[in-house]
Formats: sequence, structure tokens, C-alpha cells
Amino acid sequence: MNKWDSLSWSSTITIVIATLFIYLAVIAYTRIFGKRSLSKMSSFDFAMTIAVGSIIATTILSKNVAIIEGALALFMLYFFQFVIALMRKIKPLKKIIDNEPLLLMEDGRILEKNLKKVRLTEDDLRSKLRESNVMNLTEVKAVVFETKGDIIVIHTADDSRKLSPWMLKDVKRE
Repeated sequence: MNKWDSLSWSSTITIVIATLFIYLAVIAYTRIFGKRSLSKMSSFDFAMTIAVGSIIATTILSKNVAIIEGALALFMLYFFQFVIALMRKIKPLKKIIDNEPLLLMEDGRILEKNLKKVRLTEDDLRSKLRESNVMNLTEVKAVVFETKGDIIVIHTADDSRKLSPWMLKDVKRE
């Protein structure tokens, strides 16, 4: 039978297992090696983007992969992404799945330990402060490394203005 139009149960199981394994591996490596390179994506968005591209390319270019196998692999990938999205709504699982925002500066004070955690240097931080038009460290109320890799600078030259605690409610300080 032609490879393009056949799908056995063993190859179906292989595709499901391989898709899950590779998907989880990409997520695990991203979580282990840091989120800095992700820019505006979560670990799961990044894994999804890479995996979809790879499956599409392999399915289109490989003579050894049936179209139905590629379609099944894509379906499983989207299914796993859907399940993960549902799991994010459960608070204890959300902490496991998502990175937490991390405080890099508070009230003009640089939190060196947290810079090291996200593999940023003072040069990186200084650059972000300049980009945000900070004139003096005393203007900085908070700098947050967000879950998707963005660095947010909250600052004001008016010392009488205080930062609402609500703004940093979910931000990890240590």
C-alpha cells in the first residue's frame, strides 16, 4: 500500500507518543534553560510554534511521513495545547505551567539575586531603564520581568506618588 494514504494502529500510537514526548521535552528545556530568549511568548507558545513548524515541514518534505500521520501529529499537538490551556485555570497547576513575574528592582534598589535568576546583567537592566526614559534610579518604583519575557519599568519623578500594592500582587520578590 502507498505510504501516502495508509495509517496503522502502531504508527498512530507512535505518533501520539512521539508528539507528546517532543512537545513536553521542548517545554521542559525551555523552562530549564530560561525564558529570556522567548521574548513575548510563554514556554508553551514557543513549544507550539516550533513543533507546528517542524511537523508541517516534515509532513510536506518527507516521503516517509504520510499526510494523515502529519495531520494526526498536528491534531495531537493542538489537543495538548488545549488541555494545557484548561489546566492553567487551576491555580496549583498554573504555578507549575507558567513562569511567575519576577521583581528586578524595587524603590530604586536593584535586586541582584533576581537579575541572576533570569540571566540578565546590570547592562541589560540599564539599557531597559534608558529605553523607559528613567533619569535617576530613585525614580524607579519597580522593574518586573514578566512571564512572557518582557521587562516592564514603572517609574515617576514625583516622589509623592506611591505604587499600588495591587500592581505587584502576583510578582515574586525573592
